[in-house]
Amino acid sequence: MINPTIFFDIAMDSEPLGQSSETTENFHTLSAGEKGFGFKVSCFHGIFPGFICHSGEFTCYNGTGGKAIYGEKFDDENFILKHMSPGILQFKFFICAVKVEWLDGKHVVCGKVKDSMNITEAMVCFGSRNGKTSKKITFAECG
Repeated sequence: MINPTIFFDIAMDSEPLGQSSETTENFHTLSAGEKGFGFKVSCFHGIFPGFICHSGEFTCYNGTGGKAIYGEKFDDENFILKHMSPGILQFKFFICAVKVEWLDGKHVVCGKVKDSMNITEAMVCFGSRNGKTSKKITFAECG
């Protein structure tokens, strides 16, 4: 499967913010919950305005755990794609709120927000310098 499109319905305190779309097999499978685990109802445990919205950790829900469809960990595939614009997606994962080229070669890019970047921009408003969110931001639905 090359460049599959998946969706996330993002909610703030259970109120829908909108729907966005992204890519990659692991990401797709975790989004769809095809293995019995994944992103649905997990949260964004860190939102850093002017930087990233951090999520994708659905085992401890605080950024310390993690799991992939391939097991606990899997090797970085490559560093071909770059952190060249807002909307870049990376695993454990985070959505870049701005261009973050200094992350190139350190984190594998796995996709890019296809539409609805305004949802990421709205989420950033509820973050802080230390990443703590003022509202609970979750994946209300995904697939």
